[in-house]
Amino acid sequence: MSDELLTPAEMAEADRLTIAAGPADGIGLMRRAGEAVAAEVFKRHPAAVHVHVLCGPGNNGGDGYVVARILTGSGVATTIWASGAPRPRSDAALAAAECPIAPQPLSSFKAEPGSIVVDALYGAGLSKPLSGDEARAVDIATDMRLPVIAVDLPSGVSGDSGKVLGKAFAAEITVTFARRKPGHLLLPGRERCGEVVLADIGIGDDIIARLRPRTFENTPALWLCGFPVPAVDAHKYKRGHVGVFSGGPSATGAARLSALAAARSGAGAVTVLSPGNAMQVNAAHLTSIMLRKADDVADIEEFVGERRPSAFVLGPGFGVGQKTRTFGLALLASGQLQDASAQVDGLVFDADAITSFREAPDVLFEAARRQNAPALVMTPHDGEFARLFPDIAGDKASSKLDKARAAAANANAVIIYKGADTVIAAPDGRAAINANGAAWLATAGSGDVLSGISAGLLAQGMPAFEAACAAVWIHAEAGSRFGPGLIAEDLPLAMVPVLRELVKARQKAPIR
Repeated sequence: MSDELLTPAEMAEADRLTIAAGPADGIGLMRRAGEAVAAEVFKRHPAAVHVHVLCGPGNNGGDGYVVARILTGSGVATTIWASGAPRPRSDAALAAAECPIAPQPLSSFKAEPGSIVVDALYGAGLSKPLSGDEARAVDIATDMRLPVIAVDLPSGVSGDSGKVLGKAFAAEITVTFARRKPGHLLLPGRERCGEVVLADIGIGDDIIARLRPRTFENTPALWLCGFPVPAVDAHKYKRGHVGVFSGGPSATGAARLSALAAARSGAGAVTVLSPGNAMQVNAAHLTSIMLRKADDVADIEEFVGERRPSAFVLGPGFGVGQKTRTFGLALLASGQLQDASAQVDGLVFDADAITSFREAPDVLFEAARRQNAPALVMTPHDGEFARLFPDIAGDKASSKLDKARAAAANANAVIIYKGADTVIAAPDGRAAINANGAAWLATAGSGDVLSGISAGLLAQGMPAFEAACAAVWIHAEAGSRFGPGLIAEDLPLAMVPVLRELVKARQKAPIR
C-alpha cells in the first residue's frame, strides 16, 4: 500500500481531477469501485445465501447499487435497502438505474442469521452523527453479529478524524479506493474497519501527486531513504554522539534505558550526564555507555565544547522544576555557540522536560524558534500534551491529527503524540500516523526507550521528522514482535532484528 493518506476532501478532488483528465468518467469510477467490493464479497463469502446492501443517497450508495447489480447477476440473493433516492442525473442515480433490483426503504431493514451486510450508506464523507434508520441498521447488524463489508469506511466513522459519530458499523472488511484515509488509522475508527483492502479504480499516482498530500501512514517507505547506514570508513564519532541526562540517585533507570536505546539505534557514542550524587549508582550499571558529571549549565557547556555531542535526551526521570527548564533552555541556546563544530543538531524532550514548561510554554516555544536552535522533538502522551498545549488539547472538535499539527506549528518542534495511534507531526504541516504498535508497549519505561531511539537517529544525521517517524515505527515493531511478557529493558535488544532488516532494505533501496 502507498503511504499517502487522503482526507475525504482530497479524495473528492482526486475523483474530480481523474474525471477531468479523461478518459474515465464518474460512473466509470463508480463501477470499478463496486466491482472491487463485489469481488471481496465473492472472495470472503463464496457461500453467502443472502446479501443485504444498504445504500445511501450519495456516491457511496451508488457504489452499493453496482455491488448489488453484480451480486444478483451472479445468482446471489440480494436485497437493497435505501435511506434515500440518489440525486437526479447523478452518477449514483445512473448506477441505481442500471441495477435491476428495486430498493426497499431502510426503515424496513431486517436480516436473517447467516446473511451478509454491505454498508454503502455514507463512507468517509459523513459529517454528522448517524441517527434514525441508519442507527437502527447498525444496531441490527451488531446485535445479530452479521459480517459487514464496508464501502470506503464504515458508516458512522469520520474519514478525517476516526471519531465515531453517534454509532458506527464494525466491519469485517473495509474496501477503500486509491489511498486510505486518516479515519482508517486513527482510533477508534481503526477498530471499526477490520481488514482494510485498498482497491485500484483508475486514479493514478500522477493525480495523487498533484494533490501534494501532507499526511502519511508511518511506514519505512516514508523515511527509509534517509535511514543511516555506516560508511566503510566510519568511526564512533562519525556515527554521532548522544548525551542523556540522568535523574538523581533514586531515578537513574529511565536515563539508562534511553542511553542504551540510543546506542542500539546506531549512535557511535553515548554518554549519561549524571548529577554528582548519582555517579556511583550509574557507574555500577553502565558498561559500553560513558558517564560524566553534569550538575549545572557550565558542566553542559564544557561537555559540548569538548565532546561535540550531536543530540541530547532530557526528561526521563530527571525531575520537574527550574533545573530542568534551565538545562532545556541552555541546550536550545547551544546553536548560538561561535564554534560551529560544537553546535548540537537535535534535542529530544520527554516526560519531565515537557511538564517542566507547563507554566511557561511560550518560553520554550520562543527558544525553539531562535535562529540556529537545534531541531527539537517532543514526545508527549495525552497528559503531557494537555499540560503543554491546554488550549489545543481542549478542542473537542479537532482530531488527534489536527492537534498534533497545531502543537508542532506552535512549538516549532516535531511532536510525537504518543498512544495506540501515535501521530508524528512537523512544523511544516507534514504528519504521519503509526499503525504497527501493540498493547505490549504499554509498560513503564517504554517511552524512555523511544526517546533514546529518536536521539540516536538524530545524532546520525536523520532530519527530525524522519528520525521521529523511524523511531516510532522501530519501537512499535520491536514491541509487537516481542509480544507478551515485554518490559522496557527488552526493547533495545528486540530492536536488533528490526534494524538488521532496515539496513538490508536501505542498502538495496535506490538513492534519491
